[in-house]
Amino acid sequence: MGVELIEKYFPKLTARQREQFAALDELYRHWNAQINVISRQDIDSLYEKHILHSLAIGKVVQFVPGTEILDVGTGGGFPGIPLAILFPLSDFHLVDSIGKKIKVVTEVAQALGLTNIRAEQQRVEQLNTTYDFVVSRAVTRLKPFMGWVRYKIHKKGNNEIPNGVLYLKGGDLAEELAEVSDKYKMFDLTEYFEEPFFDTKKIIYLPK
Repeated sequence: MGVELIEKYFPKLTARQREQFAALDELYRHWNAQINVISRQDIDSLYEKHILHSLAIGKVVQFVPGTEILDVGTGGGFPGIPLAILFPLSDFHLVDSIGKKIKVVTEVAQALGLTNIRAEQQRVEQLNTTYDFVVSRAVTRLKPFMGWVRYKIHKKGNNEIPNGVLYLKGGDLAEELAEVSDKYKMFDLTEYFEEPFFDTKKIIYLPK
């Protein structure tokens, strides 16, 4: 199932957004054959396990125009590229320490005509800019991750939830969360999506 899966949960897509989401399958198959950013067994589940999973953040917050988002450890562009399609008036900075992965991100973004993405080979600890939100897909345990990004977030925001971190992760997170904060909110993705893949998947929101 391809773009139809995205439309199932995001029925208000524009024609342009539908085109961009539909183009992702061929683009990722092409680039993944050259630079492996998605496991071979996952490429056939691209829309469920990577694109829709990334878009779960769009169920928790609808980024207002001008929102600045940092995607840490973006890999092949997740969650940043699907979110940049969904929120074309927000600005996304996608960083990864591996240059080959950033090449894929850059090529995919250019092919889609996404002008709201900046991709950079960079370690997040070395960034000296700040953002409204930091997003990521399970690059490490929460405690070291929060150490990297704690001072990368503006205090003042314009979205319906305060600025902070939106972290996609699965499994039992009680121990990890106890290490970082008691001010988090956890969203079970089964609240939004019915596919079994999402049964253990969550978004952890840690406000600034």
